[in-house]
Amino acid sequence: MKRTSVLTALLAVAAQLCGAQAPSSEIFLAPLRYVRDSIVVGAVVNITHRGGYNNQPSFLPNSRGILYTAIGSDAQADIWRYDIVEKRTARVTSTPESEYSPTVMPGGARMSVIRVEQDSTQRLWSFALDGTEPQLLLGALKPVGYHAWLGGARLVAYVLGKPATLHVIKSDGTGDEIRAVDVGRSLQRIPGMEAFTFTQRDSTNASWVTAHYVADNSDVRLVRTTVENEYHVWTPTRALLSTHQGKLVKWNGALDATSQWEVVADLSKAGVKKISRLAVSPDGKWLAFVAEIAAP
Repeated sequence: MKRTSVLTALLAVAAQLCGAQAPSSEIFLAPLRYVRDSIVVGAVVNITHRGGYNNQPSFLPNSRGILYTAIGSDAQADIWRYDIVEKRTARVTSTPESEYSPTVMPGGARMSVIRVEQDSTQRLWSFALDGTEPQLLLGALKPVGYHAWLGGARLVAYVLGKPATLHVIKSDGTGDEIRAVDVGRSLQRIPGMEAFTFTQRDSTNASWVTAHYVADNSDVRLVRTTVENEYHVWTPTRALLSTHQGKLVKWNGALDATSQWEVVADLSKAGVKKISRLAVSPDGKWLAFVAEIAAP
């Protein structure tokens, strides 16, 4: 086997093992409402309640459900769905492979996932929303770690490596362009724009949430990430959210030395710690986040 093939396989296996051995995490849901320029967070509810690995929440386009990744007793990562109205959970995929990062694709008929195949190849696949009809999307791009759709048939993909690279590519595999290197894992489309945010360190090793504009291939540093969390998310009204020391925080929108995070709510009061991934529903009425349960 060629050295590059060995490296690719090892990276894919390492990514899979990291998911399987990660600390127990749950997915929490809270309603959001907006009062002028403020965001008010309602009661936080644990929607997984199962222990083990529950992660990577992503809302359905109608904001009535959440897709997420869970690792069961069989050590397989599969996609599950939570119905917000019915408060019911259902398994979506049940395959010999492992599926991560479910994301509804443009058009709303299918979802894309990162699939760790049986030979440990890690590529982007798609499924019907009921978990049937698996199809390979990007055969040549690997090992893919994370992705986000930019609208239409174009997406941004984080490709594992040293350094990791950020690709803007069409869903048919054409037009593949590396737009950034040595980047973080959080990718978020800016609502209503062909632009996205990612994290990257500067020459002083400070980590920044950076906006990338696809059309002219330009970057703008927005705000430094919080100390312990690179994960961030946009609301439909383009408010940028993250967390810091158990608190939900919002970027103040400044593009100068006053750029900083403002506290929105203390999520730690719900008995959680180590908050990581965030998701906001398309209608802006729900916040989902991943965290560990704090010790009593």
